[in-house]
Amino acid sequence: MSDVRYVTEGTRVAIRRTTRADGAEFVRRARESMEFHRPWLTLPTTERAYLHYIAQLEREDREGFLVCARETGEMAGFININNIVRGAFQCGSIGYGAFPPAAGQGYMSEALGLVLRHAFGPLGLHRVEVNIQPGNKASLGLVKRHGFRLEGFSPDFLYIEGAWRDHERWAMTSDMLDQGTGPD
Repeated sequence: MSDVRYVTEGTRVAIRRTTRADGAEFVRRARESMEFHRPWLTLPTTERAYLHYIAQLEREDREGFLVCARETGEMAGFININNIVRGAFQCGSIGYGAFPPAAGQGYMSEALGLVLRHAFGPLGLHRVEVNIQPGNKASLGLVKRHGFRLEGFSPDFLYIEGAWRDHERWAMTSDMLDQGTGPD
């Protein structure tokens, strides 16, 4: 049965927009995930930080999605498309994270496929990029499974957990998805 709240649905997950009303649950899950995400990512763990986070997602150049388990509707993670540039570029930068205990269960892989189809379909993007710290094996595995190509290395790219972190640059264009090199 389809739930109209969802932007799109897969077999095990559904994607819906992140809202202000999600704050308490998101903050709770972010707090529970702090050690899991260290040093890869920092999430909003206070109401004030969440209000800043959601304000950023409400901008025209952002799309924020929650990954929800279809059976329960519970948050399994999130995927955001940030820094969307229109015009001749038609590109966005994807950021994501799973919430334990959903991590490692395949939810994020299915969800990324749904978000890519949404990005290249209704959003009209031509290209999406993901920047990943070299030691983040789970995240690297996720983009490799979806057919992203490695395009380079950016030293001191993002300030996370009190330090400037190096990142690998991975990207996919809409034609890669159409050719079947992307998600199933």
